[in-house]
Amino acid sequence: MRAITLVPVRKGSAQLDEVGEPDGSMGSVLVEALAVGVCGTDLEIVSGAYGWSPVEHASERSNAVHGRPAKPPGRERLVLGHESLGRVVEAPDDAGVRPGDLVVGIVRRPDPVPCSNCAVGEWDMCRNGRYTERGIKELDGYMSERWRIEPEFAVRIDPDLGYTGVLMEPASVLAKAWEQVERIGMRAHWAPRRVLITGAGPIGLLAALMGVQRGLEVHVLDRVTDGPKPALVADLGATYHHGSVKDACDQADVAIECTGVGQLVFDVTEDLGPGGIVCLTGVSSGGRAIPVDAGALNRELVLENNVIVGSVNANRRHYQQAAEALAKADRAWLDRLVTRQVPLERWQEALERRPDDVKVTIRFAS
Repeated sequence: MRAITLVPVRKGSAQLDEVGEPDGSMGSVLVEALAVGVCGTDLEIVSGAYGWSPVEHASERSNAVHGRPAKPPGRERLVLGHESLGRVVEAPDDAGVRPGDLVVGIVRRPDPVPCSNCAVGEWDMCRNGRYTERGIKELDGYMSERWRIEPEFAVRIDPDLGYTGVLMEPASVLAKAWEQVERIGMRAHWAPRRVLITGAGPIGLLAALMGVQRGLEVHVLDRVTDGPKPALVADLGATYHHGSVKDACDQADVAIECTGVGQLVFDVTEDLGPGGIVCLTGVSSGGRAIPVDAGALNRELVLENNVIVGSVNANRRHYQQAAEALAKADRAWLDRLVTRQVPLERWQEALERRPDDVKVTIRFAS
């Protein structure tokens, strides 16, 4: 069968390969791939900027503990892809899924120790960094024509979602972000009204969708002024902005930062309303110094009872929350989030960033 593979940390090593059928040790559920989403993490891995050398040295084992991607032990090439959508081909009677079901594969697996969080299914909050991840760290991903998965890591989705089910993995990250925000908000009487989302990529738009579903006044800030993003925001019933954080939504009750741009992180924090919560979902690239009045920031956080929290990855509960959010969303709106569907034969085109891209996917089957 065909799969997109690469050698981690080797730029230019990605290729469409012929590989063997998925090994039974990966799980008892066999899935036919329908589509795989492409995100910034995939692009970093393909570029060689993010990964783990195929030759294991002591320093690389240390890096693995801190969450850097790795190759499957004893093999040079890794199957890429973590944003999955597939159709079950075969499954045991007690698997919880049946042949024909549409499923998404959870990305992360608990560490082998396990730590206190992984031991209770909260592997997205792993404390020792020894978790593994499909298509990212040590485990083959979902960019193959067929893949296997353990029943407990296969999440069944509403068949009416069809191809838009490929949005499930990024939606799970936002489901977790909103869960974190709401849990923190419950520390006191909390009646949020206004939400600011920075970034109108797939993560930002899914954050906005979930804010609208909660009945909140949602404002989305992005740097582009044309293309599909402004209309996608407007059709949600949210407000699109191009400019400064203060002009977009000063004194927001909640801000979800989806870009990882350092200056935006501080701007959002400075303009947050009293008792507000900032959730960071974007990952900064680093290497750029920004002058910050740390004392003023500290004063603002303490005196206004504000909170900054980071959120990444998701556990099964968040995938199920994401499935519910997508099932409630307008299907035509979700369809428009997937701006390019690239056939497997032209997979390299999916790795090219284009001005009007929102979510790009590689299509494996109908």
